[in-house]
Amino acid sequence: MSHNIKIRLAELKDIPKILAFIQGLAEYEKLTDQVIATEETLTNTLFSEKPYAEVLIAEYQQQAAGFALFFHNYSTFLAKPGIYLEDLFVAPEYRGKGLGKALLSYLAKLAVERGCGRLEWSVLDWNQSAIDFYQAQGAVMLDDWRINRLTGEQLKSLAKQSISGS
Repeated sequence: MSHNIKIRLAELKDIPKILAFIQGLAEYEKLTDQVIATEETLTNTLFSEKPYAEVLIAEYQQQAAGFALFFHNYSTFLAKPGIYLEDLFVAPEYRGKGLGKALLSYLAKLAVERGCGRLEWSVLDWNQSAIDFYQAQGAVMLDDWRINRLTGEQLKSLAKQSISGS
C-alpha cells in the first residue's frame, strides 16, 4: 500500500465530508433523489451514545478521499458476528490510487481482529467495474440470494401488525 494512503476511523469533525461522500455515491449510482441524510442525522446515528454504524476515512496525501460505512451483523450458522459494508466510495479524482483496496483490506483486517466469520456487501448489478474490482479481491458473488427491503409506508404497515409482548 502506498505511503500516501492512510485509513482511519471517522471522527465527529468528519461529518460534512461523510455527507459529501454519500452524496457523491448517490450521484454515481443515479440515486440522488433518495438521499435524505443530513449532518444532524448522521451525527445522531454515527456518533451518539449508541452508534448504529462505523465509518472509515481513506486519506490520500492527507486529504479525505473516500469512505467505507459498515456495521456488525450476525451469522446464526457460524455463531459469529460479521461486518456488513453498506457503502464504499472513493471520490473520482482519487480513483486508481489503491484507496478502494486499502479500505476493503482494512475492513477485512477489522473483521479478523474482531473475530468475525465474514465480510459482506451488495453491489448494483450494472456496476461492472465494482463487480470486477470485488472479484479481483477474492469476493464471491452469491447469485442464489436476493435482497429484500421494507421502507416507508410498507415498513409502517407491517409494524402496525405487530403483536405486542407487554
